[in-house]
Amino acid sequence: MKQQMKQLMIVLVALLVVNLAYAVEVAGVRFDDRSKLGNSDVVVNGAGLRKKAFFKVYAMALYLPEKQGEADAVLSAKGAKRVSISLLRDLSAQQFVDALQEGVANNHSEAEMETLKDRLKLFSEAMLSVGEAKTGTSVLIDWIPESGTRLSVNGQAKGKDIAGEDFYRALLKIWLGNKPVQDDLKQALLGKAS
Repeated sequence: MKQQMKQLMIVLVALLVVNLAYAVEVAGVRFDDRSKLGNSDVVVNGAGLRKKAFFKVYAMALYLPEKQGEADAVLSAKGAKRVSISLLRDLSAQQFVDALQEGVANNHSEAEMETLKDRLKLFSEAMLSVGEAKTGTSVLIDWIPESGTRLSVNGQAKGKDIAGEDFYRALLKIWLGNKPVQDDLKQALLGKAS
């Protein structure tokens, strides 16, 4: 009996430790509460679900050096940042790129788009090199102050890091801008329960 209680306690402690390692779960996807990014530590600011019609498209989390509750504060925050996306359905890289470009265009003037176009093209080409993204694919879009915006798919860096924090802010505006891709997702990424 004593041995069984000891084993039960070990299992309970192990489950507690595993659960503490995750800050949030969205549509069955678990996101760590913190991450190491370059030379910096970042914490999960919020997480949510991207839906289109009645389809679940992806779960995502936003990581920042410290929690922020307002979009303007996130966009102006200094330091490393991460957008972590886990696909919940199969998508072509072209679908992902089209949505990305539309989201950036919806939140920027023509003049702003002109300053972003070459870098957006580089980022889009890196994404297109993936070809097809299956359900469960992990996409990280990181801002690493020492090197720029880095795209990683399933742990593999794609393309070259892209300079300019303004470019990373432009990507963040897809979800946090004045015309976000989905209002309740914006609120979720800002840590506000819907």
